[in-house]
Amino acid sequence: MRAYRMFADGSSGLTEIASPVPTAGQVRLEVLAAGICQSDLHVIDAAGNGPATAWPAPYTLGHEICGRVAELGPGATGVHVGDQVIVHSPWGCGQCPRCAAGRPNYCDRPDPNAAGIGLGVNGGLADEVVVEAGRLVPADGLDPALAATLADAGLTSYHAISGCREALAEPDAIALVIGVGGLGHLAISVLAATSDAHVIAVDVRADARDLALTCGASTACAPDEVHGALHARRADVVLDFVGSDATMALAARSLRRSGEIVVIGSAGGTLPVAKGAALPPGARVHLPFWGARDELVEVVALAREHGLRAETTTYPLDDADRALDDLRHGRVLGRAVVLPRNSPKP
Repeated sequence: MRAYRMFADGSSGLTEIASPVPTAGQVRLEVLAAGICQSDLHVIDAAGNGPATAWPAPYTLGHEICGRVAELGPGATGVHVGDQVIVHSPWGCGQCPRCAAGRPNYCDRPDPNAAGIGLGVNGGLADEVVVEAGRLVPADGLDPALAATLADAGLTSYHAISGCREALAEPDAIALVIGVGGLGHLAISVLAATSDAHVIAVDVRADARDLALTCGASTACAPDEVHGALHARRADVVLDFVGSDATMALAARSLRRSGEIVVIGSAGGTLPVAKGAALPPGARVHLPFWGARDELVEVVALAREHGLRAETTTYPLDDADRALDDLRHGRVLGRAVVLPRNSPKP
């Protein structure tokens, strides 16, 4: 089968490997859709600077996976051959209380050799993948490209928003979303479906601002227009999907007293935390990571009941390099998704 792999010398690319065979408690999936994102680029580009990779290679990339169950390993339960499913990909020790509760994203003893399926462990940017049956969430009836985006972009956004529900329930609450990219546009859709907050979207790109309005934002503006868009009432919640020095500074000066900043983006920015510094009194800062399995179930239900909007650009598996290059150079609006079944095998 074809698989897009990280190699031990730091290179990456599409190659042929043997089809995986499920062992006890595992399931083999035919991959229907696999999302790619900035995390994949970070892994590829960091490894390309030298022979060392973040995690021992080789392994197959792809942590946003929608697939069809093709084979059950011995003792695998909870799904049937033919089911369409999404994979809960965060990786943990599998033994601590948080892992046992379906929260490996906050594992007490994280594995230094992997962060998730597709991030140190063979993932779904391939024709097939083998995963534990307990990681699977039913997704029959959903468009596979949309379903794949829910595994990370949807789940991470939902988890980030869930952590500040109280602030979003304030009368006439305002939620400021900075960065309308692969995650940000889904966060706007989640906010529109789960809260009554006035959502203001911020992006430097006009097409991204248009997408924000399509996804349910009340207002969309450029960074230098935020003050006017707030009308002197600062935001109860600021979700920063960029995480640069500039966006974190914008988040701090746009925040209401006792408001909440949620930093999801990983652009390397910093924010001083000290009394009387950048943050207003009572401010709370969240640094969420991915989400729990139960939350992925809730995201799927939300997609079914409220029609969450995901803007996707799709590629055949043979064009995975082009998909990554388009993402790297800002040519993807929303989420890039690879569809292996749409690319005939050689």
